[in-house]
Amino acid sequence: MRLIHPNRGAMAAVLLALCGVGLGGCDALDSINPFAEKYKPEVVPDVPADKLYSEGLARMEDKDYEGAAKKFGELDKAYSYSDWSRRALLMTAYSNYEGQKYDDAISASKRYLQRHPASKDAAYAQYLMAMSHYKQIPDVTRDQDRSEKALAGLQELVQKYPTSEYAADAKAKIQITRDQLAGKEMEVGRFYLERRNFPAAINRFRDVVSKYQTTRHAEEALERLVEAYMALGITAEAQTAAAVLGHNFPDSPWYKDAFALLQNGGLEPREEKTSWLSKVYRGVIGRTAEAQ
Repeated sequence: MRLIHPNRGAMAAVLLALCGVGLGGCDALDSINPFAEKYKPEVVPDVPADKLYSEGLARMEDKDYEGAAKKFGELDKAYSYSDWSRRALLMTAYSNYEGQKYDDAISASKRYLQRHPASKDAAYAQYLMAMSHYKQIPDVTRDQDRSEKALAGLQELVQKYPTSEYAADAKAKIQITRDQLAGKEMEVGRFYLERRNFPAAINRFRDVVSKYQTTRHAEEALERLVEAYMALGITAEAQTAAAVLGHNFPDSPWYKDAFALLQNGGLEPREEKTSWLSKVYRGVIGRTAEAQ
């Protein structure tokens, strides 16, 4: 078989005609020639980095937080992986936080921590991320996913950056967030208690006592445990709950209610050493008794 070669002159004429159409023709030439090298011009930012940064700051001063975030975002993209980019990314997070665009602030903070985990400003990025969750904590009647994320972020801040200037505020907000989570458990526990679903109620109050015993809800949770255990006839646990309540909060009105409830059943507060409550408060009752 004889191979037929294309007419080189005719092919050249076609290619020249394509280019003669204009730039679009030359693009077509590239598209039919897979071996041609693509020219990739270097993109040089039109605006100097310091000018973009100043424009972002100016918008921040005018409380145009959305515009500021946009400017800092432009700076981050135009000068990627530079020190300007690092600063711009943190300012993007801060602008979004101030503008109450908390999810955007969280995203920018996360990117900053991923790119610059050892930066001197990493603690602040962590603080912005945690506070963006914290600012979205709902009331106790709603899902507490934000509260849990806020707690995790604040705890991570304290653990990773214990000497940072944000640690003290984080610790205070950790207690507030824990109180919020305990409040949610109490609300659900009361719901079950009112409907006489005592095992479900006990599980909720048990979580409060086990996880959030330093919150203001601990007293009520212990008294509610006395109620639920008495209703089920589990008197040893009821007596232990009352004993723990009395030793830790002797002047609490919740203890008075628990004591009266036990008395009506011919019982009194008494620790059962094998109780899970005794293990949670291990040593508390014993140390108090010794002190007396």
